[in-house]
Amino acid sequence: HEPMKRMFLKLVLFCLCLWQEISATEGNSVTLNINLTEVSDSDILWECETEMALIAEIIRAAGRFSRFDGPDGRFRDRLKLDNQTGSLTITNTTIEHAGRYKLTITGRKRVSKKIILMFSARLPFPVISSNSSQCSSSSCSLVCSVVNVGHMTLSWYKGNSLLSSISVSDLSISLSLPLEVEYQDKNTYSCVLNNPISNQTQHLDITQLCPGIFFYVLIILIWL
Repeated sequence: HEPMKRMFLKLVLFCLCLWQEISATEGNSVTLNINLTEVSDSDILWECETEMALIAEIIRAAGRFSRFDGPDGRFRDRLKLDNQTGSLTITNTTIEHAGRYKLTITGRKRVSKKIILMFSARLPFPVISSNSSQCSSSSCSLVCSVVNVGHMTLSWYKGNSLLSSISVSDLSISLSLPLEVEYQDKNTYSCVLNNPISNQTQHLDITQLCPGIFFYVLIILIWL
């Protein structure tokens, strides 16, 4: 039974290697890679199994390198086919491009590979606001916040250094993170919302959010 066990294990590993999951953010480009060498003399077919449609093909003997719009036109002007590697890039993606894709390579040997493409919505920009009731003549109290997010982390940075962060694993939760900045502080501050796929950054402009800074500057000028 040992040889059969080894054969079964090899078959399972082979099948797993030919399945791939890709996560991307809506609006960005995503590339479906072949990750195989020696395909320069092979024919390549890309299918969107969700739509049961051929979306790209490379037929070497006929010199045919084609891309197709799909039945409902969702791929129109969005596909880039690498004629050398056979990789397929979808640009300006939308949630409609999520689904199952199939790659078929025919040449000296036939290889089939399936890809599941998943999308997350584009992240919102965090909002920085000031709490004027807690601002003094020398410092300003700020809050960075986002609403209706899930599985995200909200962070304050001073330059490239992390100051504080808060994470949430639930869905549709509001996050807020406070920060107090001295008017005389010349460092750059930013608030970053991120998940494992992407991030959005909002930079702090203290002159717009904290009017008290002008009184601080006025006092300095008077003392001078």
